[in-house]
Amino acid sequence: MANTVIGIFDSSSEAQRAVEQLISNGFTRSDIDVSSRGDDMDRTSTGTTSSYSDRRDDDSFGDKISNFFSSLFDSDDDARTYSSVGTQGCVVTVHTQSMQEAERAADLLDRYGAVDVNEKAAQYGSGASTANSFADRDIDTRSTADTTNSLPIIEEDLQVGKRIVETGGVRLRSRIVERPVEEHLRLRTEHVHVERNPVNRPASEADLNNFQEGTIEVREQAEMPVVSKTARVVEEVRLEKDVEERDETIRETLRGTDVDVEKLSGNDRNLSDRRYNDDADLNRPGSL
Repeated sequence: MANTVIGIFDSSSEAQRAVEQLISNGFTRSDIDVSSRGDDMDRTSTGTTSSYSDRRDDDSFGDKISNFFSSLFDSDDDARTYSSVGTQGCVVTVHTQSMQEAERAADLLDRYGAVDVNEKAAQYGSGASTANSFADRDIDTRSTADTTNSLPIIEEDLQVGKRIVETGGVRLRSRIVERPVEEHLRLRTEHVHVERNPVNRPASEADLNNFQEGTIEVREQAEMPVVSKTARVVEEVRLEKDVEERDETIRETLRGTDVDVEKLSGNDRNLSDRRYNDDADLNRPGSL
């Protein structure tokens, strides 16, 4: 988002110095505009300038500055304040593309001599009021309401709320753990073997009955281990939260502005004496 930063300087030399510092700090010359009364008169004059031409150029420059600030500010009071100061000096305008650039440009303009607009406007207003007062010779009774400046009194308020933040926690995660186990088991195995015994005797009737073809079969057996597993729950792990409350005192410093009122004394001793003499004349017999 584009932002416009304005600095007003008392002289063109101070404004030029600020422009050089802006360029050396990364700003481009095309983003910087400089406008002053002298520059405007140089563009319009041709040789010796008459008094009428001076007034015309002053009016043209003043209209230019007034229109410029009117386009920037929604408030007519702000536009008039900046216009009154801008017409007395040199205006440097910096066009930036971000808030960070605008803050950096404002810092550079302030650092290299940009005036305080409100302070300058107060000085110009005070000077005009004093001139009119001397001209009218009515110092005590002239109203100054139209040139009175105000200072806002600002105080900070403290708002205390709550927000939830994470301070830690516990996570449960189950995993499978293997452990080796041993069990001793006695197993039995059968083996069949053949024995041959030499015999020399007459054949009996039973032997003669068995005198035929036949088959005798004996099978071997062995015990083998059989393994099975059963699962059982031996423990339960659960998560629970305990809530505790505590009182905490918030200590903070609040800022505020205050206004000190200082009465200013006059510097013109002759004027003061004249006022006293006028008062004495008024008290003489026969005076109005």
